[in-house]
Amino acid sequence: MREIRADAVLEGGGIKAFGLIGALSVAEEKGYEWKRLAGTSAGSIIASLLAAGYRAHELYDLLAHHDFTLFTPISWYHRIPVMGPYAGSSARLLLKKGLYSGKPLEQWVGELLAKKGVYSFTDLKDKELSIIASDISRGRLLVLPKDLEEYGLPANRLTVARAVRMSCSIPLFFDPVKVPHRTSKKPSYVVDGGVLSNFPVWLFDQENPRWPTFGFRFLSDAAGDPREIGGPISLIRAMFITMLDAHDNRHIKEQDRVRTIQVPSMEVKMTEFDLSTARRESLFQAGVKAAREFFNNWNFRQYLTYRGCTDLKRVSFRRNNTKPS
Repeated sequence: MREIRADAVLEGGGIKAFGLIGALSVAEEKGYEWKRLAGTSAGSIIASLLAAGYRAHELYDLLAHHDFTLFTPISWYHRIPVMGPYAGSSARLLLKKGLYSGKPLEQWVGELLAKKGVYSFTDLKDKELSIIASDISRGRLLVLPKDLEEYGLPANRLTVARAVRMSCSIPLFFDPVKVPHRTSKKPSYVVDGGVLSNFPVWLFDQENPRWPTFGFRFLSDAAGDPREIGGPISLIRAMFITMLDAHDNRHIKEQDRVRTIQVPSMEVKMTEFDLSTARRESLFQAGVKAAREFFNNWNFRQYLTYRGCTDLKRVSFRRNNTKPS
C-alpha cells in the first residue's frame, strides 16, 4: 500500500488510551504514515511508541494484558498505621509531592523504546516527536524536547522516557519531575501536560499544510459515576481528574471537527489501572468504529476548506499524497 503522509496529535486520557490505539489502527490500515506526532499524558506514551516504530496493532498486543497497577505500588509510606487512614499518603505527599513515584512508568516506557533502539530524541530519525508537559513553577506550557533547551537541557541529554514521565505526572497522583533551570537556582516542577493543554491539535498548524493533521481525542456523553471524596487528598485529585475529563465534553469548533476522530470514553476513568481485559477490548473497538465513521466522510479538499487554507489550487498536487475521496 502506498504511503500517505499525515501528522497525529493524541489527547491524554490515562487507561482510556486503548481507544486511541483502536482509532490509530484504522488510520494505519488506510495507509497513513505519521511524519510528526504529538501527545499529552497517556497520549504521549502512544505517540512516543509510534515514533519509535511500533504499529497500532502491535501496541494493542503489548498492552492488552499489561498490569498497569504496577505503576501504583504500595510503599512503606502507604502502610503507616497511625494518625488515621490518610497518614501514609499525607506523609508521602509532603515529602515527594505525589502519592506514587513515576519511576515504574518511566522504566516501562524506556524498556519498550529500547527494543526499537530509541533512547533520546536524537534516535528518532524519520519522525518528529513532540511531548506536552506543564512547568507549574513558571506557569508555562512545555513542548518537549525543544522547550527544555532554554533550561540548559539539550535534546540529546533528555530521554524520551523521561519526557513521557513528565507529561504523565498527574499532579498529586504521581511525583512531579524536578528540572534545573540554568538562569535560576530554583528548579522547576514539571507535571502532566493536561494541566495546560490536553489536546494540542494546533501544534502543527501552518497556513497551507502539505498533508493533514489528525487529532485523536475522547468524547463522553454522560457525567459518569460520582467520585468518592473522603478527605483533602481525594478532593484535590477529583478536582484535577474532573478538569481533564471536562475535555471530553468540550465543544469542538467546526474547523477542528474535520480533523478530529472522537473516541467514546465509555465512562472509563483515567486512573482505572485495573481495567478488565474485556473493557480494554471494548475501548479499542470503540476507537475502531469511531475512526471508520470518520474516514468514511473525510476528504482532503474539505479539510483544506475548513482549515481556511488560501492556496486551494494546490489541492490536486496534495491529492498525490492522499487517497482519493
